[in-house]
Amino acid sequence: MKKFWNTLCFLGLVACTKNEFKEMQVAFYMSDKMMELCEFAEVKIEPVRSELKLFGKIAADNNRMAHVYPVVGGSVLKINVELGDYVQQGQVLAVVRSSEVADLQKQRLEAQLNIALAEKNLQVIKDLYEGKLASDKDLISAQKELEKARAELARINEVYSIYGLKAGSIYNITAPMSGFIVQKDINQNELLRSDKSDVLFTIAQIDEIWVLGNVNESNIARVKVGTKALVNTISYPDKTFEGRVDKIFNAIDPETKAMKVLVKIKNNDLLLKPEMSATITLLIDENAEMPAIPASALIFDKNKTWVMVFKDRNNIETRQVEVYRQMSAIAYITKGLQAGEKVISKEALFIYDALND
Repeated sequence: MKKFWNTLCFLGLVACTKNEFKEMQVAFYMSDKMMELCEFAEVKIEPVRSELKLFGKIAADNNRMAHVYPVVGGSVLKINVELGDYVQQGQVLAVVRSSEVADLQKQRLEAQLNIALAEKNLQVIKDLYEGKLASDKDLISAQKELEKARAELARINEVYSIYGLKAGSIYNITAPMSGFIVQKDINQNELLRSDKSDVLFTIAQIDEIWVLGNVNESNIARVKVGTKALVNTISYPDKTFEGRVDKIFNAIDPETKAMKVLVKIKNNDLLLKPEMSATITLLIDENAEMPAIPASALIFDKNKTWVMVFKDRNNIETRQVEVYRQMSAIAYITKGLQAGEKVISKEALFIYDALND
């Protein structure tokens, strides 16, 4: 009896016409759970772009960077910051005991003493001049000596002001601007030389960052200032940073045989750090427009490309399309879709299998 009913069910299915099978397909209904899992995208007419991938690195904006050099020689007593620290303008980075600062202190005291002597001498000459015992030449000479002494003190005070020197032999190396320490080349107890040309600290503001990419000679003609750029890093594989080509360096690196381009990116959350490796995707405009959908909406099956056109919960169409170009995030369609239609862009394969198996 069981075999009889199985055979009868099989014959009943075979007897279904194609139209009846289609009606069964139409009966598919997307539940609330399915609607939550899926994402939908409207077909829009978009400018056609191609992609150009470049390799490069993150760098600080050199217009918002300050290098700190040793201005006096001496022994490093203390270092207050480390690589990567954020510092405020005027903050003490390191403390140096310097014989040169001590010498400037001596010169300052001598200049103050010279002014006092010159003022006293001028007063004596004035008294003699009033008594007809000193000449005009003597008076003018005394006045010039006082002016010279005052000028020397002003010079020394200006040095103190520029370098932020204090009384004694201590010299504080301070931050000329606020930002992050991106380079540090100084150690405690190190003996600094005033003629040392190496940078002790480099401070950079990185709320806006540079991305430098290398363009091969064969692609130079395709790159223009203002081209949209998408930047990805190893540190944040799921995050894409957007910017535009701000500058093209019209010179070829003799070693890499590549031309550099500069992309500026807002970095308010400070995720990007100088010297990070980066992949830059330039979106090159082709001066044409086509219907465009997310690339995730495409389904490849039976050597053809399909999309799931969503009309309502129980009216979903499996439609074949022709793709002009598929990029990482977007696909351009030449046939099969019209602007304003809606396609399933996430979990489309799941719906395709449910309707077409």
